[in-house]
Amino acid sequence: MKRIEETLKEAVLKAIKELYKSEVPEKQISIQKTRKEFEGDYTVNVFPFLRFSKKSPELTAQETGNFLTDEVPEIAGFNVIKGFLNITLTSGYWLNFFESIKDNKTYGFKKRENPETVVLEFSSPNTNKPLHLGHIRNNLLGWSTAKILEANGKKVIKVNLVNDRGIHICKSMLAWQKLAEGKTPADAGKKGDHFVGDYYVAFDKEYKKQISELVKNGLPEDKAKNEAPWMKEARLMLKKWENEDPEVRKLWETMNDWVYEGFDETYKKLGIRFDKIYYESQTYLRGKEVILDALEKGILQKKEDGTVYIDLTSEGLDEKVLLRSDGTALYMTQDVGTAIIRYEDYKFDEAAYVVGNEQDYHFKVLKIVLKKLGYDWADSISHISYGMVELPDGKMKSREGTVVDADDLIEEMIQTAKEKSEELGKLDGYSEK
Repeated sequence: MKRIEETLKEAVLKAIKELYKSEVPEKQISIQKTRKEFEGDYTVNVFPFLRFSKKSPELTAQETGNFLTDEVPEIAGFNVIKGFLNITLTSGYWLNFFESIKDNKTYGFKKRENPETVVLEFSSPNTNKPLHLGHIRNNLLGWSTAKILEANGKKVIKVNLVNDRGIHICKSMLAWQKLAEGKTPADAGKKGDHFVGDYYVAFDKEYKKQISELVKNGLPEDKAKNEAPWMKEARLMLKKWENEDPEVRKLWETMNDWVYEGFDETYKKLGIRFDKIYYESQTYLRGKEVILDALEKGILQKKEDGTVYIDLTSEGLDEKVLLRSDGTALYMTQDVGTAIIRYEDYKFDEAAYVVGNEQDYHFKVLKIVLKKLGYDWADSISHISYGMVELPDGKMKSREGTVVDADDLIEEMIQTAKEKSEELGKLDGYSEK
């Protein structure tokens, strides 16, 4: 099917020849898509034709428009705005056009000989709870962004960073040790991620109770939060995990495996796949190494209590802690390590993080920290930020159990679609599979 731009250009050449007995160089014919504020589909600039017509721009455009309307059946009409001829195409043309491309799955895609590599991170769940409504939004935004970039000729590497270590993971582990009596997801008849998530909620419930008791006994609330027995045990467990305590590591692996089985099932329902999955437990050590090396070189500072930080006050920010006083890592620690490993893996041209806007500051700092550590490719990092999903009564909190689980929402949507389809008689002849 000949492109409509070519048809219009040929018709304009013929119009100038027949109307004004002149030959116009093809390169002087400008046919572009009509600007949004004007009516029409394509616009012809008639100013280059005035030396042939010896008439005003408006009259030249009017005469050219009349000729084109008679010559090209796909033209429904036209209007003239200050010497610009705006052409409207017929509905029939557009119907035929859409019919011609409907089966072309790559229509409009750009192909590049040397496509830029974009590493796109999204999803990034924690292994102490199931995916929820916020994760669904993030996954769909990430997947859509990847597809848009691919259509624009980019080579997209879809990655997932699983937050599989840290104090929040230890909370679920400790609560399971205290309360589960050895039960497994199979024993409870639950998906693994939901099973582990129940113990995260249980930890928070007991933790709040312990804080309340300590406050009643005269301890200030801030101190009570640190002195609560279960929190102290969770911090000790994290320290043991970082010291590779065999018992703690075995429990961690077991509970994470339960969660991964659950995650895989949910991702399959959503149709989400990743090219590479990174695990925080495998990247945070690289972050610690880089940070300790930078400390020795004087790039970072250390407080009296052992906290390692970077002073960003000259950047209009604050002092950012990169290692806790006890030597344990933070999110920033592992993000530094992950970014470096990821660049080594792919030598990317761009790296983007699809994460909610509550992390705007975090990613601003990450970029600056990497630059100060000497990684110039940090300039290619960007944060695709978006508003967080909130319930009518406020932000979702997994530790309090106030979330909309992804599995529940997906099942509800499937059931709703089924009921509506049945009402319309569109499931006749279909099986449950």
